[in-house]
Amino acid sequence: MWLTWRAAMQRALYGDGGFYLRERPDRHFRTSVHVSAVFAWAVLRLVERVDESLGRPEVIDLVDVGSGDGLLPARVLTIAPPGLAERLRITAVDLSPRPPGLDTRIAWADAVPERVEGLVIANEWLDNIPVDVVERTPSGPRLVLVDPETGAERLGPPPCPEDLAWLDRWWPLCGAADKPLGGAEKPLRGEGLIGRRAEIGRPRDEAWATVIVRLARGTAIAVDYAHRVDDRPTLGSLTAYRNGSMTSAVPDGSCDITAHVALDACAAAGERAGAVATTLTTQREALRDLGVTGVRPPIELAAADPVGYVRALGRAAEEAELIDPAGLGGFGWLAQVKW
Repeated sequence: MWLTWRAAMQRALYGDGGFYLRERPDRHFRTSVHVSAVFAWAVLRLVERVDESLGRPEVIDLVDVGSGDGLLPARVLTIAPPGLAERLRITAVDLSPRPPGLDTRIAWADAVPERVEGLVIANEWLDNIPVDVVERTPSGPRLVLVDPETGAERLGPPPCPEDLAWLDRWWPLCGAADKPLGGAEKPLRGEGLIGRRAEIGRPRDEAWATVIVRLARGTAIAVDYAHRVDDRPTLGSLTAYRNGSMTSAVPDGSCDITAHVALDACAAAGERAGAVATTLTTQREALRDLGVTGVRPPIELAAADPVGYVRALGRAAEEAELIDPAGLGGFGWLAQVKW
């Protein structure tokens, strides 16, 4: 049975017994949330900023989209000052079952609430929204079909007009910039598949636009593997993870299937949905603005307070990992505001 990659990903990740309905992300890959509690501290700083900008309302929302095990909102709730914690209305959004033992003050839902006033954060959510893969051919872009059991591929029909329009605007597959990496084109996994590839990000644009529509007032932030229109990966970015390691992208439900996000296209979709201000930067720059610096403690502290020095040194190492430009710090960070 041959499926489009979007259909195969949907079934593998979210179908009956799908990967994300039975697995927790931390078992297979490290996210900023699991690297350090510092990420939750930075999110709390964001909540405080949004709270102040909204005039400290009686209730302020924190919505964590793609919450996984609920660790991020649980940590934020634990470290929030009492006056803020009492006003927080926290919703963890995920399709998987509610984790046992999660604080009862955190609501668990399968969709973003209809009306949000506060902060929405989607950390590594958009990259798991299924997308179609296309390949350039002499007759134009063609969908790539995949065998869900083996990962073998073959060419299918052309994309629909709406997807062709998206490609033309956000991921053109021909023209002066059409220069494959390393010179000549080389065969990929499927027999006869040799050219430039793209992942059609329109479903992600639509998902993000839905978030912005439901944000009545406040800020929505998406953090993810990302690229921009002037620097798309020549051969696409579809890949998979299992048990902490990269593996072959076989959409049989045994692994996480992911592809980097065209966050600039999502930003444009958010603006069409009503966002009035947009910032598109990196996690490194965003976290540094929130006070995450990775600066080591002064060596004098080691003599005056050895335990405090070791604790501060550990935090500095965690911060450094979060803002490493060659790692998590290189993630795209999209922030959009509505009033």
